[in-house]
Amino acid sequence: MPDEIFQPIPENITVHLGAPDSNAQNITVPFVDYVKNVASSEIYPNWPESALRANIYAITTYALNRIYSEWYPSRGYNFDITNSTAFDQAYVPNRDIFENISALVDELFNDYVVRQGTVNPLFTQFCNGTTSTCDGLSQWGTVSLANEGLTPYEILQRYYGNDINIITNAPVQNIEESYPGAPLRLGDAGNDVEIISEELNRISQNYPAIPKIPEPLGVFTPATEAAVRSFQEIFNLPVTGVVDKATWYRIKRYYAGVKGLAELVSEGVSLQEAQLPYERVLTVGSVGTSVALIQYYLNVIAYFNGNFTLFPINGVYDQTTADAVSRFQELYGLNVNGEVGRETWNRLKEAYLETVASIPPSIYGNRAKLYPGYVLSEGIRSSDVSDLQGYLSFIADYYNAVPKIPVTGYFGSQTKAAVEEFQRLFGLPVTGTVGAVTWYEIANQYNFLIETET
Repeated sequence: MPDEIFQPIPENITVHLGAPDSNAQNITVPFVDYVKNVASSEIYPNWPESALRANIYAITTYALNRIYSEWYPSRGYNFDITNSTAFDQAYVPNRDIFENISALVDELFNDYVVRQGTVNPLFTQFCNGTTSTCDGLSQWGTVSLANEGLTPYEILQRYYGNDINIITNAPVQNIEESYPGAPLRLGDAGNDVEIISEELNRISQNYPAIPKIPEPLGVFTPATEAAVRSFQEIFNLPVTGVVDKATWYRIKRYYAGVKGLAELVSEGVSLQEAQLPYERVLTVGSVGTSVALIQYYLNVIAYFNGNFTLFPINGVYDQTTADAVSRFQELYGLNVNGEVGRETWNRLKEAYLETVASIPPSIYGNRAKLYPGYVLSEGIRSSDVSDLQGYLSFIADYYNAVPKIPVTGYFGSQTKAAVEEFQRLFGLPVTGTVGAVTWYEIANQYNFLIETET
């Protein structure tokens, strides 16, 4: 795992030109230009440079906190921040930008303040220090401190505490909305499931009626579904057990609330919490089960679609994989870049499920079915579990290490143990859950043994 996690700097920020509930215009501007505008509106260009730098750090970090805590989207608004000083910081459309402030912002706009041991931008509350005061930075107070010879970092420490760090040279990139673009439900897997599971577990500390999700590991299990249902019931949402957009952002809102992410004194998001089990974007050089899953989906689609070519499923994102992804993107009207990000992943999964659904059951004969499209885990009951148990039970006749299990349709502890032994035997990650890669290997072994018998 990396020693340090950066929150990227967004390319753009959407500003509401008024109080949150006002019928005002939204404008989207480059983030660097936003910081220049706010700094030119909030502070004076003739202040000592150390004071200017400290204020620019605070302005930048405040805006990033609004973006990453999703303060406004989690409340149903379609903007990142307002220009009302009663709620946020001043932004004046089309105003003149001071030359020296512009130069400093160009240097500093991708630096921001964090509390030591956390990765989220600090809520760097500030006020002018004359007509208004607050617990955070005093803008006019920074002038006095700068005149005393304090550095920008020392000035920030005076207001935000000695336990702060300044992240420097964070990368600038397009920031997507956090909602994954499709509802999360039983059997889904990925970083979005991991994120929402961790957030529900933290919320449950304050709302103990929400059951804890043991070992989330990025899989939407029956325990996850139970926690989602409880959350929806408590917060007056339709009780479906599915994380749709409304549920996603309600979880975000209460997670930020219980953690105090938009407060000066915040619990913060630790490095461990910010680490995710899967790569966000798969590209040439990526390796692992996530790559094998993408390859499996593409090969199944290729088998039934002459526009694609079959290629090895080896868990290595090589140029052949990238070419297959590019071909898929081209045919499905996506941005062609040969990488699997959120949009490509959602469409690829959708295309795979459409392919599987179109296959008549008679085509399988006595061979194993294709992966049903969701992760099977302990607590699930379905006909797919029955199929899985049948395959494992047959394999157990040939491999003593795999325990023989009954076909019940319920994924209990016996099934989990059999899955783990199979994964151990065939060199797969031992998770006790059955995703596409494990299903593919179980199906291959089952089909081979069936053919051997005949």
